[in-house]
Amino acid sequence: MLRLVDINWNAAAALLARHGLALERIADGAPIPGSYWGEPEAGVIGVRVYARVDTPVHSLLHEASHLIVLPPERRAAIHTDASDSQAEEDATCYLQILLADELPGVGRERLMDDMDAWGYTFRLGSTRAWFERDADDARMWLVERGLLARPTQATLPLPSSIKASR
Repeated sequence: MLRLVDINWNAAAALLARHGLALERIADGAPIPGSYWGEPEAGVIGVRVYARVDTPVHSLLHEASHLIVLPPERRAAIHTDASDSQAEEDATCYLQILLADELPGVGRERLMDDMDAWGYTFRLGSTRAWFERDADDARMWLVERGLLARPTQATLPLPSSIKASR
C-alpha cells in the first residue's frame, strides 16, 4: 500500500491546492481529525484534508476528491462524512483515479491496485474493470458538473482534462 511517506508531500499539497484545498500534516501517531475510517485514513473538515505520513495515498485522494466534487458553498459544512449519494461516491472514485496520474510515483495503475487491496468493491470485481468498462455514469456526472472535460474521442479522458475547482 503506497503511503504519503513514499511520495513527495509537497507535490500532494500542490495538487490539492490547485483545487482550492489545503493538506494538513498531522504528527505521527496523533489522531487524524475528520477521519471517517479512523487512523491512518485521511480526514476532511471544510476545505482541509488531514493526513499523516502513514496515510495511504488512495485515502488522501479519495477524501480530497469528495471535496472537489462538491460546490464550494457545500465544502464549508463538511466534517468527516462528505458523501451525499452513490452517484457522488462513484464520481469521487473516478476522480481519485485520474488525480493519481498527477502525482509523481503514483499513477492510476498503482492507485487502482491499492484500492483493490484496501477493499473497495465494484460489481465487475476490480477497480480497473469498473474504471475501464463500467464507469460511464461516474465520468458523465463529473462532465455534467464541469469538473471534467467532455471527451472528444472514445478514449478515457487524460488527467489534464481535470478542471481546477472554481
